[in-house]
Amino acid sequence: MQCKGLMCSMSHPVLDAQGLSRFKKLELLAHSVVEGFMTGLHKSPFKGYAIEFAEHRQYAPGDDLKHLDWKILGKLDRYYVKQYEEDTSLRACLALDCSGSMGYRGDNFSKLDYGRFICGVLSYLLVRQKDAVGLLTFTEGVSDFLPAHTSRKQLNRILDKLEACEPKGENRIGEVLETLANKLTRRALVVIVSDFFDDIGEISQALTHFARRRHEVICFQVLDRRETDFPFTGITRFESMEDSGAMLVDPIRLRREYRERFEAHNHQLREICHRLHIDFVQMMTDVPFEHAVAGYLSGRLKR
Repeated sequence: MQCKGLMCSMSHPVLDAQGLSRFKKLELLAHSVVEGFMTGLHKSPFKGYAIEFAEHRQYAPGDDLKHLDWKILGKLDRYYVKQYEEDTSLRACLALDCSGSMGYRGDNFSKLDYGRFICGVLSYLLVRQKDAVGLLTFTEGVSDFLPAHTSRKQLNRILDKLEACEPKGENRIGEVLETLANKLTRRALVVIVSDFFDDIGEISQALTHFARRRHEVICFQVLDRRETDFPFTGITRFESMEDSGAMLVDPIRLRREYRERFEAHNHQLREICHRLHIDFVQMMTDVPFEHAVAGYLSGRLKR
């Protein structure tokens, strides 16, 4: 049994009236979350790493000693300081999984809706601080790709793409991330929003590719609480959201094996991210996304 996004046949409206109203005002939501988070803060959670070494120059009185190159001093007995070139515009790419499994919903938003909110908030934050941001949506392959750009129009383009994407197809996140890594010619912040229900070996290979190219990566794993707890009772029909398969089973008999496989998959995912120094953030759709995103950004600033 593989983690490929099973759903119970119980269905709910795609978005009720209240949810639809919130979603249509995605930009206003992003604005309120970001403004509330940034109040009283004078630095960004996404700054501080896009600085590259440029060259050496001879030390001059008044230069900051922290930039002194002690290796050159030891070898040549001469004083040189390191000069750095700061990339004032951070380049970021948000990658949103739109495969069938992301359409799963319990009693709250679907995982894809929740992913839209995350990408909308981060897009607004990055554009607000005049950084370049792009968007990639994917299922079995790349569905849409907007190269990073800094402009108000870019934010509108991203929000339009987020509203238009629909869950369909199988998850091929490993292959897609390899494609994205080849598209990024400059060092960037890569934010991946997915349930990560794909072969763990392929995911590991793709994330390693990003790490070797010195991209900074954040993985937001979006899950429904029922996927982690598997609370179903009684004979239930389960349908795959990525193909036409269906099963009528007793979930109580499956619960132990399902949980073991699910937890093993997630444990490996966390270990991979830890080894590669990648932020791994698990988000549940029953937790208000405003709190979840603001909480992560606050923690990042503290680090």
